[in-house]
Amino acid sequence: MTDDYLQRVLKARVYDVAIESPLDPAPRLSRRLGNQIFFKREDLQPVFSFKLRGAYNKIAQLSPAVAARGVICASAGNHAQGVALAARRRSVPAVIVMPETSPAIKVQAVIDLGGEVVLSGDSYDAAYERALVLARERAMLFVHPFDDPDVIAGQGTIGMELVRQTAGALDAVFVPVGGGGLIAGIAAYIKQVYPRVKVIGVEPDDAASMYESLRAGKRVTLDRVGVFADGVAVRRVGEETFALARRYVDEIVLVDTDAICSAIQDIFEDTRSIQEPAGALAVAGIKHYVARSGLRDARLVAINSGANMNFDRLRYVAERADIGGEREGLLAVEIPERKGSFLAFCDALGQRNITEFNYRYQGSELARVFVGFGLTQGHAECTAVMTQLRAAGYAVTDMSGNEMAKLHVRYMIGGRTSATGQADELLYRFEFPERPGALLRFLQAIGSKWNISLFHYRNHGSDYGRVLAGIQVPAAERADFVRHLNELRYPYQDESGNSAYRLFLGA
Repeated sequence: MTDDYLQRVLKARVYDVAIESPLDPAPRLSRRLGNQIFFKREDLQPVFSFKLRGAYNKIAQLSPAVAARGVICASAGNHAQGVALAARRRSVPAVIVMPETSPAIKVQAVIDLGGEVVLSGDSYDAAYERALVLARERAMLFVHPFDDPDVIAGQGTIGMELVRQTAGALDAVFVPVGGGGLIAGIAAYIKQVYPRVKVIGVEPDDAASMYESLRAGKRVTLDRVGVFADGVAVRRVGEETFALARRYVDEIVLVDTDAICSAIQDIFEDTRSIQEPAGALAVAGIKHYVARSGLRDARLVAINSGANMNFDRLRYVAERADIGGEREGLLAVEIPERKGSFLAFCDALGQRNITEFNYRYQGSELARVFVGFGLTQGHAECTAVMTQLRAAGYAVTDMSGNEMAKLHVRYMIGGRTSATGQADELLYRFEFPERPGALLRFLQAIGSKWNISLFHYRNHGSDYGRVLAGIQVPAAERADFVRHLNELRYPYQDESGNSAYRLFLGA
């Protein structure tokens, strides 16, 4: 089936609902990267995402008899809106099954488009299983979000537009990857028309299902995926999309959360628009690729795939963007606990913009401070500052890449426990679905068998809550404790050996 996509894309019916999205230059980012960067503005579609292309192309192909029975889909948001709009345009009943953790803005958008919303489960996988059950019970057609030839061809019209808008005069296209429908459609078209143009996928490093599948030579199922870029949080790519990616995609690059946040800021500075995390993946991928390869004077396109961002997530994005853009360094520094040492430390730091400084008197000979400062020359400047401080006699630890420090410790500076208070303490990071009552249910699941000796929770406006917990577990009970954690099925990570814990929170 991989041979007929050129015809499928050319015949796709999308423009009853979709616009031919503009290809906008990004002058600020282009100057910084030394390449010509363009944004394919799929965030300007009627549902603020490319997803309505594939959904409408699928629904437009239905016979009157099948359409009369209605359609059903499972989605965390963007595909849901695409199906709801496409169904409304064809006067087809639509049921949309969404995880209970779906952003409120996306749930309301589906309701506004006339879709019947069913909230089920904490993840896409749970919603998917529920949708299949309902499809059988109600005899409705299931519209897959990515693993369907008509859906893939609908997304492929983006590649057709790119070829027309550039006359093939481009070097590479960077595409966000979740289940693979978008990159499969774009690559299948572009590679048959201009095979020299590279098609490069971009995934979060904690949701790298296509990357791992291509590396293994077969589809793999990830144990878990990160939740920040919810639009691409897919544990297993599609069968058809994987076959097309193996044939046509040149490479997959991986980026972290900080890089995605930085890319959201980059796009804002050039367009004054705000992308959702998945929508900014391609720009993060371009920056990573250019830094890695040293590429210059190339014409590169990023698919800005969606802008369904919850407003309350912006605080978290802004906090992480400077680190991702290497505009802020975070350090843990030990200074003498005596009068004038703070002033002496600031003198050693020099004329720099201090973004954060956390300290509390602890009565010992050494004080530990958590300091953030602005960078103008990237992380190499942070390294130079560390060298300068060490030469002045300070013990310094880089916290810029320490996830626990960035999520929790920077907001907790101010107290250490005694050796007695820390006895048998283990430190863990947890994630749990963010909805009313979720924190209480999390604590109930942890139970009362072991004492909680440290706790930090902060709502970042995302779909999952993040907790840092110290739990006192005697050595003889640790095997039982780990079994209990595994039975809870909350994603967790042992942070007991983390340097930020040792420096700021331990005994």
